[in-house]
Amino acid sequence: MLTRVADRFSRGIQRYLPDAFVIAVLMTIIVIAVAIFFNSSEPVQVVAAWGDGFWTYLAFTMQMVLLLLTGMVLASVPFIKKGLSAIAQFANTPTKAYLVTFLVAAAAYYINWGLAVVVGAIIAREIGKRNKRAHFPLLIAAAYAPTVLYTAGFSSSIGLTIATEGHFLEETMGVIPTSATIFHPSTIIIFLVLAISIPLFIILMAPKRDISSYEPPSESNQMTFDVPKKESLTPAQKLAYTPVLGMLIGAIGVVYTVGVFLSGRDLDLNLINLFFLSMGLFFHRSLGQFAQAFKQSVGSISPIVLQFPFYAGIIAVLGGSGLGDAIINGMTSVATAETFNVFTYWAAGFINILAPSGGGQWALQGPLQIPAAIELGVDPAMTAMAVGWGDAWTNLIQPFWALPILSVVGLHIRHIMGYCILLSVWVGIITSVLIYFLY
Repeated sequence: MLTRVADRFSRGIQRYLPDAFVIAVLMTIIVIAVAIFFNSSEPVQVVAAWGDGFWTYLAFTMQMVLLLLTGMVLASVPFIKKGLSAIAQFANTPTKAYLVTFLVAAAAYYINWGLAVVVGAIIAREIGKRNKRAHFPLLIAAAYAPTVLYTAGFSSSIGLTIATEGHFLEETMGVIPTSATIFHPSTIIIFLVLAISIPLFIILMAPKRDISSYEPPSESNQMTFDVPKKESLTPAQKLAYTPVLGMLIGAIGVVYTVGVFLSGRDLDLNLINLFFLSMGLFFHRSLGQFAQAFKQSVGSISPIVLQFPFYAGIIAVLGGSGLGDAIINGMTSVATAETFNVFTYWAAGFINILAPSGGGQWALQGPLQIPAAIELGVDPAMTAMAVGWGDAWTNLIQPFWALPILSVVGLHIRHIMGYCILLSVWVGIITSVLIYFLY
């Protein structure tokens, strides 16, 4: 039954779902219109809030772009690609194909969601090449589905933000170590339950007929490196393609990041970005090859660079007009100490549809949720993680973060969104229950 439902739902979504950029613009117009309706005497101020907020998150945008790019460049290292190809050989049935794709992508998402984008794309592509009985859109959905797990991993934007000294809520909640958030036993339990149940749900959705097998994308979507022959290198090119410089500066970066982490500094976005940048330099060896990988990765994230300011504008309107406060306070005002984090999770999921940015959403939601949590006697660290889980949950139905992986494999958001929406229903139910009993 689930297979039939997923098939019909996917077909309907493919026909009617607009492009992701169109969705971003439509959401912008709708949020501005609703904000003006509730602030009819201040339409100019609402539009001004949007314009002023359009560039508010440039620094955070750069951090997120680097997080994604450094992960993608590291995933394109030849020996990592060869390892993923070797793993793909074990996925010789459709069931194994979906399971292996999900588990490999989930491991990558736990490490770094930027790394996971290319790891998921590569493993799905390699499995799709070898297994023509696997439905390729569902393979890509399986590669993207672990996005709901990233909030419990090393690149959790909220978990790392509140672990960074000087974060904007430090006076209210202090600096919260990752041992109280992403490494807390309750968070680990939620992670494991989702990591086990989601691939089973995906397998149950797998179509038995009308299989769309893998078709190679255009050459522009594939990582290729043009390394000049040694005998034709000029002195300047020799500097670019000698392995000495890349490995040396990469090693310096790795030594620094590992050293400061072992000396007591907690993980934060800047430290992780430098670590993955350094690892990419070291394993690509030459500066020229690293620069080529970086350049080719940039094309895959261009939709994010284009659309992020629009969502930053939405966040500014939600915050400046009071509309965001109304949504969040309306959902949490009826909560008790026992249900507060569940309502926080639901509110975060809804806000994330309008503004898909963990850090930007935390900037909007944190100042409202944390004081309320403290007043009710709820652990603010758990409330922060509830916001993170809500943000990750509706990533499944907000197409923004799926764009890079789709660009790599040459599919459109319409091909996977039907499956992702059904997955979001399951994730929302099971995570709500777990948050209620564990947080």
